[in-house]
Amino acid sequence: MVEIQKLTLEEVMGDRFGRYSKYIIQDRALPDIRDGLKPVQRRILFAMFQEGNTSSSNFRKSAKTVGNVIGNYHPHGDSSVYEAMVRMSQDWKNREVLVEMHGNNGSMDGDSAAAMRYTEARLSKIADELLRDLDKDTIEMILNFDDTAEEPTVLPAGFPNLLVNGATGISAGYATEIPPHNLGEIIDATTYLIDHPNASVDKLMDLVPGPDFPTGAIIQGKDELKKAYTTGRGKVVVRSKHHIETERSGKEKIVITEIPYEVNKANLVRRMDELRLNRSIDGIQEVRDETDRNGLQIVIELKKDASAEAILNYFYKNSDLQINYNFNMVAINDQRPELVGIKEALTAYIGHRYEIIRRRTTFDLNKAQRRLHIVDGLMKAMSILDQVIKTIRNSKNKADSKQNLVEAFNFSETQAEAIVNLQLYRLTNTDVTALENERLQLNEDIASYQAILSDDKVLYGRMKSELKTIKKAYASKRRTEIQDEIQEVVVKKQLLIPEEDVVVVVTRGGYIKRSSIRSFKASGVEEVGLRDGDHVQFLEKMTTLDQLVFITNKGNYIFQPVYELQDIRWKDLGEHVSQRITFASNESIIGVFKYDENSKDKLLLASSAGMIKQTALAEFKEFRGHKNKSSLAMNLSGDTDQVVGVYRISNETNQDQAQVILITHFGFTLRYSIDEISIIGARAKGVKSINLKQDDYVVGLSYAAIPDDNLQLMMVTQRGHMKRLKWAEINLLGRAKRGLVALKELKSNPHRFVNTFEVKDTKQSFEIVTNQSYRELFRTGDVPIANRYSNGSMLVDEKENGQINAVTPLIDFTSFDPEKQIFN
Repeated sequence: MVEIQKLTLEEVMGDRFGRYSKYIIQDRALPDIRDGLKPVQRRILFAMFQEGNTSSSNFRKSAKTVGNVIGNYHPHGDSSVYEAMVRMSQDWKNREVLVEMHGNNGSMDGDSAAAMRYTEARLSKIADELLRDLDKDTIEMILNFDDTAEEPTVLPAGFPNLLVNGATGISAGYATEIPPHNLGEIIDATTYLIDHPNASVDKLMDLVPGPDFPTGAIIQGKDELKKAYTTGRGKVVVRSKHHIETERSGKEKIVITEIPYEVNKANLVRRMDELRLNRSIDGIQEVRDETDRNGLQIVIELKKDASAEAILNYFYKNSDLQINYNFNMVAINDQRPELVGIKEALTAYIGHRYEIIRRRTTFDLNKAQRRLHIVDGLMKAMSILDQVIKTIRNSKNKADSKQNLVEAFNFSETQAEAIVNLQLYRLTNTDVTALENERLQLNEDIASYQAILSDDKVLYGRMKSELKTIKKAYASKRRTEIQDEIQEVVVKKQLLIPEEDVVVVVTRGGYIKRSSIRSFKASGVEEVGLRDGDHVQFLEKMTTLDQLVFITNKGNYIFQPVYELQDIRWKDLGEHVSQRITFASNESIIGVFKYDENSKDKLLLASSAGMIKQTALAEFKEFRGHKNKSSLAMNLSGDTDQVVGVYRISNETNQDQAQVILITHFGFTLRYSIDEISIIGARAKGVKSINLKQDDYVVGLSYAAIPDDNLQLMMVTQRGHMKRLKWAEINLLGRAKRGLVALKELKSNPHRFVNTFEVKDTKQSFEIVTNQSYRELFRTGDVPIANRYSNGSMLVDEKENGQINAVTPLIDFTSFDPEKQIFN
């Protein structure tokens, strides 16, 4: 009767996942600390060894090996077995390849290997050292998955493969990242540790200064290396190796000859070229891969006068030309995953080799003793040969011959077997001498084996001797350079950008562009590309090294390096700021300023909710993500609040003399000195600018560094009335007061200010737009000067054209000359 158990889902899932986790940790993803191999790698090497597919044999189809591995030892997909086999053959991933492969075995560009039916493989010579003495009962053998064959639990491992070739893998709750090292250095450290079991990590690092990647490159960070070798975890910087060549034309080119370990070369070249094409970096003419059979070579051709050092630093920061390598030295030690340092890894390896040599020596000793016993019997038989022959002739058969020899001459069963099987030609004097020599050699061998087994000092001496032999046969020069300090990568964009004079335009509608001086002169200033109804807001000759700050009515600022602007013909429209920057539908640019991080100037900002502040221009600096988003310039009170005015205050301005005037929708005006306005950060709201009535709001901010008699305010109401008001007409009061009325109050349909701005002459133009989409241009000279209590003169018929809802002061850019910088 079948017993049915009732189990909760939690119990079943926990038990099954626990078993699965144990399986993938121990038998799939993590290497053994003794031979440095994962199970699939060990099974591949063992299967090739069993088939005689060693370094001294011919190459065999990879598919045959994969089939043997799957059929006998590793019941998983053929692709995973073949991929593991291919990886062991790739000399850019292994410091010492364990499999030699004929055919396409992939590339540093991430190309996959040819199908296993096309490639051929065999064990490399150094792989033979991992498998040597496998047939001498040196390791435990276990039954395979279907109990039809046996497989090793670990290989004898003639050298510390875990550190020489490293390992990478991910399992349940554990991951490992062990870098490859130089074979000669690791063997030196191993032999030193054999003699000095209490050696410090510092001493071992004198022998092993750091990883030795097959791809070379440069490792920086000695302190992090020591931390990694002590604890098993650490982070170092791996940087490409390069040199700079100068061509006849004077141009330079950077030649990359070594790249960081595990970096995909094709992706690296593609990324560097994308940075060039996206204009993230200037000064590069071409990036190309010139790698061939002679070695890796990536060439970065530079434009004339470009800074090679600055471009390299930019690539170090923004591509895999420099990476961080994170040590996570986890290996299976005594059937458990363990985070180990270099000393623990080597100590475990020494312990493993100790057991291997003892078991191998015991095997050899037993074999030598058995052979010596037979040789002794043969030599005794030679000395009484006639009697032995007579005894055999008088025997009935082979079994009787053996029995008679044992009884007559006191031979053992084994000796008797050897005597009766002795061929007649072996009875010559030469063979007697050979037996005597063999006996002497066997006695020496037995003494040697017994010395090894009885004295650990002799055993460790043999271990060191074998390691040194392997070092002499296989060690190669270090490829990776070690540098003590991590060099900080400082990207100076000014060095990356060729300086070029350009004309920069920002329009009221939010279109921005830079044009070359040549394009500007070819067209003429009046032919600037504009949409209907749009106007130039900012126009200035600048260089590609300059930077701009845009202030928006939503209290944001946009940091805009000039070199990042699209280079567009003067006649063309340009790029709208919303194409790159997150921009609200009702957001607009109200101020454009040249940025200088060393400037002591300030920006003056006022909001419609009645707040005002000064903020240092240097606060509006470049920030992460400035290419696609804005940052906060002024903290506003709500969705309806907005910035109504922004001015640049020169550091040379006399704060006691400079003044501002706030004008509200209801017609209140307030004038005071700017020294009453606090200087605070970009994210602050500011201080109270004016005491607003309920439902009133600020519509305009005017600023004067040196107020004089010629300075006037242009005021426009919604009903189409306009007036000019002298600055002095508004009495100087103090901040946060209600202010003085600048409109005559009417009981019905009262006038309300839409906008105000300061004017200095009668030639300045401005545009009004009504709620019926009526547009008209005026000059300030068209508007009469009036007193403070007047509602001004009607210049737009409200009944015919609608109420005014927008007033835009315009600049006369037609006289702009980039050579003389007439217009600013």
